[in-house]
Amino acid sequence: MNKVLFTKDNNGIARITLNNPEKQNAFDDEIILDLINILSEIEQSADLRLVVLSSNGKNFSAGADLNWMKRMSNSDYDANMRDASALTTMLQKLNNLAQPTLVIIRGAVFGGGVGLVSCCDIAIASNESIFSLSEVKVGLVPATIGPYVIRAIGERNARRFFTSGERFGADIAKNINLVHEVIEESELEAKVEFYENLFRKNGPKAVLAAKKIVADISNKEIDSSVISHTCKVISELRMSDEGKEGVSAFLEKRDPNW
Repeated sequence: MNKVLFTKDNNGIARITLNNPEKQNAFDDEIILDLINILSEIEQSADLRLVVLSSNGKNFSAGADLNWMKRMSNSDYDANMRDASALTTMLQKLNNLAQPTLVIIRGAVFGGGVGLVSCCDIAIASNESIFSLSEVKVGLVPATIGPYVIRAIGERNARRFFTSGERFGADIAKNINLVHEVIEESELEAKVEFYENLFRKNGPKAVLAAKKIVADISNKEIDSSVISHTCKVISELRMSDEGKEGVSAFLEKRDPNW
């Protein structure tokens, strides 16, 4: 059985599905390698409009597989560094994908699962979801996922949840900006369809440029270089075939041809 499933349709929608429900979709080195390979393929797929990350089974992810953690605890420092590096590679690839990413969350989201959520652009959770940065419960810390989680929820919230390991529900996850929206579990698939349709209607190159400009100018001082960069981006898009088609279609009250 493949622990991670990957599909692409003809409309530019890719779906990554964690498929290890017997272990609550817990990570191990095999799953991490599968995700690295899938994300590497997506990086080379210029025709994709949206990447959807979800899970099979009752829970999104229980975090790290403790049998894997036990095995690594008996390995030397260099082996642990290589193993941790693979996890950071996977997270960085997910975080840095050019395409927009949507994560659909149900059930338990512990440890590394919170890291996956934090790397995605849009996070939608079932109202029955339960979250925990549970690493301290087993004598570890949320280190490799830390940069992404802290960026999502902020330093003060990170201090609380990194150190306490406490469980919290979807409403708190929304309040601390870990997820964007909380809905009934029965509505999750309809929400996926909503975003699939939304991104199909948006200019594909404009969407990529929109995501990139957020990365380019976030946390930077609004100085002359940032202002110049924003002028360059909009000028190039206005002159592009896609930009011309989009404006013309709007003025002519028709659907754009892309």
